[in-house]
Amino acid sequence: MLETAKPLGTSMSHGRELPLAVMVRQLDWILLIGIAALVGYGLWAVAGVTAHDVPGQPHYYLAKQELYVGVGAVLFFVAAALSPELYRRHWRLLYVVAILTLVLVPLIGVAKRGSRRWLQIGSFQFQPSEFAKLLVLLALAGFMAERGRALRDRSTVFGVLILVSIPTALVFAQPDFGTALVYAAITAAVLLIAGTRWSHMAVLAGVALIGSALVLWIMPALGVQVLKKYQNDRLTGFIHPSYNPQGATYNVAQSKVALGAGGLHGRGELGSTQTTLGFLPENHTDFIFASIGEQHGFVGTSILLGLYLFVVWRGLRVLVNARDGYQAVVVGGIVAMLVFQVFVNVGMTMGIAPITGIPLPLVSVGGSSLFANLAAFGVLIGMQMRGERSRRGLR
Repeated sequence: MLETAKPLGTSMSHGRELPLAVMVRQLDWILLIGIAALVGYGLWAVAGVTAHDVPGQPHYYLAKQELYVGVGAVLFFVAAALSPELYRRHWRLLYVVAILTLVLVPLIGVAKRGSRRWLQIGSFQFQPSEFAKLLVLLALAGFMAERGRALRDRSTVFGVLILVSIPTALVFAQPDFGTALVYAAITAAVLLIAGTRWSHMAVLAGVALIGSALVLWIMPALGVQVLKKYQNDRLTGFIHPSYNPQGATYNVAQSKVALGAGGLHGRGELGSTQTTLGFLPENHTDFIFASIGEQHGFVGTSILLGLYLFVVWRGLRVLVNARDGYQAVVVGGIVAMLVFQVFVNVGMTMGIAPITGIPLPLVSVGGSSLFANLAAFGVLIGMQMRGERSRRGLR
């Protein structure tokens, strides 16, 4: 548990919301500028990466992404405006909404490329697993807040695992192995920040290792395949990069070529043949980091990673100064979610992490991921604005 925050079961606000003028004065404008800079960098990158993807329509994907940014901005400000006490009190409702949307996916969802991950409302498609990440995080924090001083009990750890296992299993079955891993990362962050005993964390780590061995080696050796064939091929290609270069490892091989070709300053939009000629698949979604590396080189990718690091730093500052344990857990979960997604996405483009299909936050083209991440940052900003006054009161 953070020493600067009160226990999860207590609140410093006593249900009273700060005046809007006070919250605006306490807003971390540096963090807000960092988030806006990431979004702006993403739009600039998308403009160059996708300029040749649709013949005769160089701004096709850029226009879509700009629309997504507009909607995401609305979600950001709505999430920031809502009191954290609403999330805390209604965590059961948030959890039920997350589960219901995930349950609907295999029943009425839209299938693409062998996976059923999307729901469609009219002409709009969205991926419930992206929104469920934030909803499940808020639910876990609310559950732990209700546990109060029983946070270090085994029953609390079991409760968290039960709550998170249901959405994780539903996402894994879509199949979406990458997003399921994000849920696991969120759970680890929540338990760690809440002050779970190290002995309990060690047991959970051991269980995770045993589970991984069962899924990846033991059960397949017994003839029981848990993962899909393409997932097995990706993992095999990660362990043995020379395996099936025209299949499972083709994307990674082309990604490495793109990153290497970019050099220090990049080859520019016209010279980035891996991206513009279509050698690099999913150049505007999963492998957009490789396209940025080819077009803008080491300098361009370093600026992007520097922006992520900047936002993480300011997010950790919010975590340390959280007004209570509940908000510390939520903020820590959001920061952990961002770090994990960036690490896995960037890692898979360089071959140091297996291909999982996790988008690059705030940069990859796609509405669901952008909406969910901006909403999460809205929650973080809302808690930051409401935490300043309490910090001063503790001095």
